[in-house]
Amino acid sequence: MARMGEETALPAEKSPEADTATPQGEASVAARIRAGVASRGQSIRRAYTATNAEQTASNLISVYWRFMPLIMLAGLIISISSGRWPPVTASILTGSAIVIALFGGKLRKLAARPELDATRRGGIAAFAVALPMFLFGMGMGDWAYSHGSVRIDILAGFVFVIALTSMTQSHQRFQLLLVHLPAWAGLEVYAHSIPGLVMLAMLTPMAILGDRLQIRHQRAQFRKKQSRYRAQRFAEQILRDFEDTGQGWFWETDSKGKLTYLSASICDMFFKPFSEIAGRHFTTLFDQGENSRDRERSLAFHLTSKSAFTELGVRAALTGEVRWWSISGRPVYDSTGEFVGFRGSGHDLTEKRRSQEEASRLAHYDSLTELANRFQMTKALEGVLNAANEAERDCAVFLLDLDRFKQVNDTMGHPAGDALLQQVSKRLTRVIGDEGLVGRLGGDEFKVVLPGVTDRDHLANLAHRVIESLSQPYSIEGDRVVIGASVGISVAPEDGKTSDALIRNADLALYAAKDGGRGRFHFYANDLHQVAEERREMEQDLRDAIHTGALELHYQPVVDLKTQMITGFEALMRWDHPKYGMQSPARFVEVAEDAGLIASMGEWALRTACAQLAQWPESIRVAVNVSPLQFSQAQLPAIVTSALAQSGIAPHRLELEITESVFLRDDFNTDAVFAALKGIGVRLALDDFGTGYSSLGYLKKAPFDKIKIDQSFVRGATQPGSRNGAIIASITALAKSLNMETTAEGVETQDELELVRSLGCSHVQGYVYNEAIPAEAVSEQLEHGLAIEPKGFHKWRPARQSMLRKVALEHAGEIYTGTIRNMGPGGAMIEGLWNVPPGTTFNIALTEKEIVKASAIWSCEDRMGVKFAETLRIDLDETSSDARGIDIARNGEDGGAAIEDQQRKAG
Repeated sequence: MARMGEETALPAEKSPEADTATPQGEASVAARIRAGVASRGQSIRRAYTATNAEQTASNLISVYWRFMPLIMLAGLIISISSGRWPPVTASILTGSAIVIALFGGKLRKLAARPELDATRRGGIAAFAVALPMFLFGMGMGDWAYSHGSVRIDILAGFVFVIALTSMTQSHQRFQLLLVHLPAWAGLEVYAHSIPGLVMLAMLTPMAILGDRLQIRHQRAQFRKKQSRYRAQRFAEQILRDFEDTGQGWFWETDSKGKLTYLSASICDMFFKPFSEIAGRHFTTLFDQGENSRDRERSLAFHLTSKSAFTELGVRAALTGEVRWWSISGRPVYDSTGEFVGFRGSGHDLTEKRRSQEEASRLAHYDSLTELANRFQMTKALEGVLNAANEAERDCAVFLLDLDRFKQVNDTMGHPAGDALLQQVSKRLTRVIGDEGLVGRLGGDEFKVVLPGVTDRDHLANLAHRVIESLSQPYSIEGDRVVIGASVGISVAPEDGKTSDALIRNADLALYAAKDGGRGRFHFYANDLHQVAEERREMEQDLRDAIHTGALELHYQPVVDLKTQMITGFEALMRWDHPKYGMQSPARFVEVAEDAGLIASMGEWALRTACAQLAQWPESIRVAVNVSPLQFSQAQLPAIVTSALAQSGIAPHRLELEITESVFLRDDFNTDAVFAALKGIGVRLALDDFGTGYSSLGYLKKAPFDKIKIDQSFVRGATQPGSRNGAIIASITALAKSLNMETTAEGVETQDELELVRSLGCSHVQGYVYNEAIPAEAVSEQLEHGLAIEPKGFHKWRPARQSMLRKVALEHAGEIYTGTIRNMGPGGAMIEGLWNVPPGTTFNIALTEKEIVKASAIWSCEDRMGVKFAETLRIDLDETSSDARGIDIARNGEDGGAAIEDQQRKAG
């Protein structure tokens, strides 16, 4: 059982008033808590080293017992002051008591020895304390009662000693038994008082009871102080952790605002000890820059007005580092109510501020390109249009869309697309410069706001420079990438006075630029609304066509070059529009993609082709195109199986044509779909090979049966200097090594047919045999057998544009009028002149300023074919029936565009 003595007692605690007293040097709340806890910790640890009360004499003999001889001498002096000297017996007794008390300190140490048991310790305590008190009581009794009557003035010294001894032993156990009871018993030896004896008899159990009560009280106090100590130790640990992390810290100032304490973690940030920071004004810890003036004034106001403040954001005055703190503080007053300074805390706000700044940046800027985003661009445009001065509301808006960006994104992957967008944004910003604000709306769409710029010539020049810059080659992951850009322009206030109107009209102009052949810019015009309405109507008509069955499939034959026999057909979708007639996919596929109709159209084509194939000979196959979107759907194998089951055809008769872009995802689903399709038994053909995804790694695992050579490699392959033939030869060699067939697409002339045959292609598809025809025509053709003969022109020529243009022709001073029916860079077909001899030369006035020399190379009735003396550079719009512009390239080159056989005469 632990017993409490003066060494186990916790030091007296400061009152709350003392805790708010004037700050002392570097002492702060945390520092004073640590000092107090350290002192308390020593006392607590000493208390816990005693396993029971008998292990130490400090519970029985006070450390102040060494002053007892002086107290007894003082009591004797008080008694002598009564005028009587003590008799010999009294002198001997009191002297013996004083002598024994002189050894009290040594006896206390002796009693504290751990090898002694409780009995011996109690005996030593009785000898050191009780015996001298008993002898002193006997001496004083002999002195007071030696004259036959009690001398109260002598007993005053005895009472004085008893009182001081009680104070000395006030915290020790058995105070009554070791001090009072022996002393009064010694006095009673000479007093011979019956009441005194009775009182002494009663004093013994009271002393024991009092000792028990004292121990109980001391235990309660010990537990209370121990609990307080633990709470303070826990609080100190929290404060230490709070400071050590650098996220929280404490500060304290005097009444003048000068620092008297600052956490070590903050001192470390300034690379100075507190001794160099102490005495500086609190506000010197913070940045005094322009952006911080308001915060500094707010802090100075609180310090001057002695008002509390909470969560005040300030920037730290650190060199080479941006750090934000949130500080709180309150005024401190002493017990008299006098202001003595401020005390408070702070914590780090840097990450929070960075998060807020990042959130603000993301709210106003595009994370990929660092350009302004849609929100900021809209605000900027509205700010210009809502300017107080009407003259300052003029502006122009560019909307840009990248041409062929989707192809780059699909073939090279999204990381490459992101890198391309970053380069585009830098070029665009460089071209626009200080004239306007550049932003990215999303995807490959950009926007430029040009305040105060309305001159259309200047805008046209700027748009041209933008397109020219963005069309220059890019280097992406070591590959050379070329894209283009189309620009739509609207001008305020002519094209709209609100942000929505300007954006809508610029968007219409952008559509017009893209429809005009891309790589163009277009100003808004009122008739563009009609074009947009037609596009909307086409989308709605296409939806209706899917439901009403207006779509149909045409079939182009695929011919085996060895046998000259038809082996299959490629199914190509056509749309018989009720207003515009038969439409090719080039007119409606983009609309279908934007409207999300491709998947349903692809499934319809698959089921329809299988149903029609069931009516044709068993040796015939049909190829159906599968879009990347269809291929990415897990239900594609189920759709194919269902179409085969409904039609009843053998799986090997169905060939699915898949483009390289399906490999961009390169995930488990792609491999699983390939495996499922081959498990069904259908054939797989790689379409448009070499124009998309550049890696050949997929050929190692993709189970293709055929590679289709894109027509871009066939076109012009017979021309001198063309490398297309080498590419075709490489593809056919690769296919043979992989046991795959090859089909050359887009073969239109006899010379192209002979070339692909000589280069090892196994199959051919193109106009040289036949164009795509309806299913009924295919059935009629198959009734006459599978053999087919090539037809068409003997040699390849550059593409010509059909048109209807009046021209003037001069020959030998005579002027003739003719009509151009079609024209290419090297020649044209003109009607209106009859039976012109080949070799006749003309000067042909294409326009008032453009005159070219040409010579007739054939004629048939009122039509003739002419060859230009110089190749023309012609800007043709494929969607128009007329040429937009003609530029004569006077380089002396032979365009080679003549029609050189009688079959042309028939055409």
